[in-house]
Amino acid sequence: MDSEDDLSVADQGPVITEDAPGFDMLADADSDNQIAVQKSYQVLARKYRPQNFDDLIGQEAMVLTLTNAFESGRIAHAFMLTGVRGVGKTTTARILARALNYAADGVDGPSIELDEMGFHCDAIMQGNHVDVMEMDAASRTGINDIREIIESVRYMPASARYKVYIIDEVHMLSKAAFNGLLKTLEEPPEHVKFIFATTEIRQVPVTVLSRCQRFDLRRLGADDTQKLLHKVCAAENESVPDEALALIARAADGSARDALSLLDRALAHVDPAQGDGAALTADTMRGLLGLADRGRVFDLFDMMMSGRVSEALAEFEAQYNMGADPAVILADLAELTHWLTRLKFVEGAGDDVTFSAPLRLRGQQASEALSTRVLSRAWQILLQGHDETLRALNGRAAAEMVIIRMAHLADAPTPEELLKQWESAPAEVAPSASTGSPAPASPAPQASAAPSSQTQASSSASVGNGGSSGAANGETARLTQPQTEFQPPVLQNFAALIALVEQNRDIGLKHALENGVHLVRFEPAHGERAGRVELRLAEGQANIAQDLTRKLRQWTGQNWVISLSSERGAVTVASVRQSEAELRHAAALEDPQVKSVLSIFPDAQIVSVSDFSADALPAVDDGMTPVDADEYPDEDA
Repeated sequence: MDSEDDLSVADQGPVITEDAPGFDMLADADSDNQIAVQKSYQVLARKYRPQNFDDLIGQEAMVLTLTNAFESGRIAHAFMLTGVRGVGKTTTARILARALNYAADGVDGPSIELDEMGFHCDAIMQGNHVDVMEMDAASRTGINDIREIIESVRYMPASARYKVYIIDEVHMLSKAAFNGLLKTLEEPPEHVKFIFATTEIRQVPVTVLSRCQRFDLRRLGADDTQKLLHKVCAAENESVPDEALALIARAADGSARDALSLLDRALAHVDPAQGDGAALTADTMRGLLGLADRGRVFDLFDMMMSGRVSEALAEFEAQYNMGADPAVILADLAELTHWLTRLKFVEGAGDDVTFSAPLRLRGQQASEALSTRVLSRAWQILLQGHDETLRALNGRAAAEMVIIRMAHLADAPTPEELLKQWESAPAEVAPSASTGSPAPASPAPQASAAPSSQTQASSSASVGNGGSSGAANGETARLTQPQTEFQPPVLQNFAALIALVEQNRDIGLKHALENGVHLVRFEPAHGERAGRVELRLAEGQANIAQDLTRKLRQWTGQNWVISLSSERGAVTVASVRQSEAELRHAAALEDPQVKSVLSIFPDAQIVSVSDFSADALPAVDDGMTPVDADEYPDEDA
């Protein structure tokens, strides 16, 4: 809880009394009116602040730990209190400081039993005790503020048992301030205790956390918050309906201070002439909490999910003209989507009192009509659209684009549904929706054949377009079967394997097969039998066996086993091609016509040989089978 110090009488300004100068003058100026000086109103969040550990709601684990620690004398020198805003961190710190310095008639030691007010209790709870120093780290973040604490810890307390330093929002301290506090925090004097409070525990350095006894104050549940509100209403002699208090408890979201502040506002809303809080109906509370327009949010959601784009945009514009922020409208739609999804899985989610009874019934019907996949897709679109709207230069335009996107994708089939439709589609294809001409029938693809990347791309494009068009026109998407049965490529030799790699444009793998491997054995795949390729890697070549195995299965739809061997194997494909080029060059030099040309142009050189007759070349192995190492020495040898 944020630091909130009660104002003492001296802090409330001068009090006008009859003895004060000028009182008679005021009375003479308006003798018909009586001047009544009343004490300023104290808000409920301060008036009903817990005074002892028994008043704390929902923190049983922390209270039990502290009770046992005080009874056994195992009291830590530093405490870290963390939790959401309004859960009671600062109040707990003051109660803990009161327990440490508790002194009353017959009691002279730290005590967890605080039923009676001790000598120091009132000043500590008011926040003005001389030995209990409270510091707001949000406004005093520097090392100089910590130096004051380091200097003052050397002195004994003035009247209490311990000097207690309460530092609120401790995560706001600078890095230098944290470092300056470490030594004192680890070994403080026996008369010093530290109590820290923060809402951002992850921003506190671990070196500080390791020196403290940490307590996580849990968020108050809706039932606990409602009990607190009933207790306060009874103390204030106010009768507020249970449904109105339930709305306040849900809106407080686990914060006791927020709940009491909302109750304060609700009681102030009641006309004094109408009596007490009994006039606070559930509908009145929904209006105060900004929940009255949820019916219009539901209307906009229905329009989008049914594909009525024009009506949805008109409703959005109407809400925008009434002052609603575009990002808030999308956030409300996302909250509604979340609630509809919870209705499917969470028992009792339909009893949410923040929705009126008609809207709860409407939500139950919508949750049953919409699938989880559709609601999840709507959630993702709204979540992304909300972020786009916050970052866009024109928030209204961005929100309208999100609504249009939602309306067009609302009834589009999910990828899983498209796959099921494709698998269950009949062999004969329905007439084309665009031309009206029948498409030729084609057999269904074999289940064992894996389609190539090009076939997958064309199939995906056809299915995607059909789904979008069907969703936009309110018709069922028509799926087109592949026109021909997939035929896996046949690899009869190593050259065909390299050609397949080149066809799939895997340049890195092709270079490795041509320059970095020596073929030892090649067995093509046949039927159910897997293909086998045995290789020896050249020096410096990375292992490509796993990558080649995976890609061959993907490209051919057949199993392949790629293994490494220590046998010598054939020379690399690149070496064979180099040998062929050298032989062609030598044969060209012996050609009579080439000799005559070179004699006329002595500075000329043969750069390359093209379309040369293969019969003129000596027999050279093609690199696909092992060769005699003596005839073609291994370049790695």
